[in-house]
Amino acid sequence: MTELSDMTFEAVEARIDAALAAEPDGVIERIAAKAGTTPGAVLARLPGRDAVRLDGTDLASVWNELTGWGDVLVIVHTAAGVFEIDTALMPGTVGQGYFNVGSGAALHGHIAASRCAAIYCVDRLFFGRRSCSIQFVDGDGTIMFKIFVRRAADRSLDPAQLALFEALRDRAVPAAHQPTLAAPAA
Repeated sequence: MTELSDMTFEAVEARIDAALAAEPDGVIERIAAKAGTTPGAVLARLPGRDAVRLDGTDLASVWNELTGWGDVLVIVHTAAGVFEIDTALMPGTVGQGYFNVGSGAALHGHIAASRCAAIYCVDRLFFGRRSCSIQFVDGDGTIMFKIFVRRAADRSLDPAQLALFEALRDRAVPAAHQPTLAAPAA
């Protein structure tokens, strides 16, 4: 991967644009690798309402809102594998520097809340089908995890969850900060 500091921001944006043009409905992590940048930079570059950004400090409120959605698909994508869990999310609380997700479901544990720099409501095609997710991104531009609107048996998006996703995204639009790549602090 090419270091961002070795390229101009315009060059990084051009590489992202080219990678998106070549694979407009592909996996964000793969597009980032092809562009020599981070998944967070790709999300920040997506046009318009394809990726609406919320601040990472909204992690607790967004997560706790998602607990009312019923079963969702949680994905953790690393270089070593892609892990998927279909589960309802349990509410969490902030303590000891972590967002602590309650037990009682398949997914529980502790999220380093201070590492979450941005949350994106992502609505884009994925291999030809509409896909809607909430993606939590750390300060290094790595996607920490993703929470997807689940699909019905016919592969369509669950209409109730889709309405909840769109409401969350639409509330974020007026306050959304949609930057391209920002210059690193000196």
